[in-house]
Amino acid sequence: MTVGAGICVSDDGKLMVLGNCVLHDVPDNIVVLPASGDALADGAFIGVFSDKTGCRRVFPVGKLQGLRFMCVFRFKMWWMTQRIGACGQDIPFETQFLIVEARDGSGNGDDSAVYVVFLPILEGDFRAVLQGNERNELEICLESGDPAVDEFEGNRLVFVAAGSDPFDVITNAVKSVEKHLQTFSHRERKKMPDMLNWFGWCTWDAFYTNVTSESLKEGLESLEKGGIHPKFLIIDDGWQSVAMDSHGTEFRADNAANFANRLTNIKENHKFQKDGKEGHRVEDPALGLRHIVTEIKQKHALKYAYVWHAITGYWGGVRPDVTEMEHYESKVVYPISSPGVESNEPDQALDSITKNGLGLVNPEKVFKFYDELHAYLATAGIDGVKVDVQNILETLGAGHGGRVKLARKYHQALEASIARNFANNDIISCMSHNTDGLYSAKQTAVIRASEDFWPRDPASHTIHIASVAYNTVFLGEFMQPDWDMFHSLHPMAEYHGAARAVGGCAIYVSDKPGQHDFDLLKKLVLPDGSILRAKLPGRPTRDCLFSDPARDGKR
Repeated sequence: MTVGAGICVSDDGKLMVLGNCVLHDVPDNIVVLPASGDALADGAFIGVFSDKTGCRRVFPVGKLQGLRFMCVFRFKMWWMTQRIGACGQDIPFETQFLIVEARDGSGNGDDSAVYVVFLPILEGDFRAVLQGNERNELEICLESGDPAVDEFEGNRLVFVAAGSDPFDVITNAVKSVEKHLQTFSHRERKKMPDMLNWFGWCTWDAFYTNVTSESLKEGLESLEKGGIHPKFLIIDDGWQSVAMDSHGTEFRADNAANFANRLTNIKENHKFQKDGKEGHRVEDPALGLRHIVTEIKQKHALKYAYVWHAITGYWGGVRPDVTEMEHYESKVVYPISSPGVESNEPDQALDSITKNGLGLVNPEKVFKFYDELHAYLATAGIDGVKVDVQNILETLGAGHGGRVKLARKYHQALEASIARNFANNDIISCMSHNTDGLYSAKQTAVIRASEDFWPRDPASHTIHIASVAYNTVFLGEFMQPDWDMFHSLHPMAEYHGAARAVGGCAIYVSDKPGQHDFDLLKKLVLPDGSILRAKLPGRPTRDCLFSDPARDGKR
């Protein structure tokens, strides 16, 4: 049977799309099902019939050979990047988006191209991703993240759509999945926070976790001396009250973050309390974070102040044995393995959490946790949050109904708290490149689009920009991509600045005080602190969609 977009499996085992063979040697247990409703008429679902159970299953779909493709996959637990190829074995583990270029046989050059999009999605308590094998087979990997969750339907695991314009096909495919799942919203239906339209400064590279109240004033004053007026600020990691367990193993990164630390209080640490001293908490809220936020907003006409926190509180979660945390009913849990991610690139933060465990707030109490944290921040004058380390939830689903169920519960609670406490949908989603979260985000409108800007790694900069652009082909359908901070005084500053000027993203730097290129910044920032921002996410042009200029050795 031929269904939406001329998609069918032929009698000789070929997946045909608009008259083009995209996969061959399709197994008998693979089915193509029509998508119900007029809005889904241009696509179809790939499913699998199987009487086997298990919390992780892999099913071959068919062989992919001789067709150019571009995919985005998670090379780390947190982040995606692109891969270009022409056969199934080139498709990495944890591929979350795949677009294949086929031909209609007319011989009319580019005009004859047909673009086929594969979107592995969520079904029930399971998440599907794509991968290839040495036989050039495209495979569906289905995973629940909980050994106790092992029964699945498998009817609608991958949405497939096709057409002559690749970008239209991608947009329409994601909108079709939106209507099918009804668990997330397309970017076009989300409220964009106003901070995107203003120049900002982030404390991270400038001070790392050594940031203090005085640091905030020093950084803002330094920029203003050169005629640049930041209107939004991100107080990054370093403001929270954290400590290790007594028996914990320290994992201190180069940037001074100790991944073994856990949150001990929702309120700020002594560095952000007026006359605060280490080991002594000031209980008067007026002498806490509020005092410095009020001061810098008044003195610098700052519009928006954000703070950083992890989705589980801190890198190591919360400390269950601390009085201030007891009512969240948290307990230390240990991540289960994620074979697809672990087959790609190792990660120091995950190593720490695997060793020390994570203090996970009871999912039934997590809205209370977010609401109390965000309400306190709002009364202190904080306007929004950057919520990091989000993908860690996928490893913690055992005993909670699996990764999809746990992630959805956390994201629903997070978005409910944002809606209650911050008026302008003020949240940046970070370290969040998994479909558990993307297909569960109804409100969140801004997402970090690639791994960090690494100022001291000369080889990272072209990779960073290329990853942002190619990831945006997929991520930009869900949220407005954030291209990360950069340094205005840096050998690659003009390169990063030019990219952000056309990226449709926020523009913010993490300059150390006194280290600025004001000539460059004045090309990006207007005298009132606003920026000229493209309304749509910046993506690769069509002629680059199937060639990687950062890795092909030609461009």
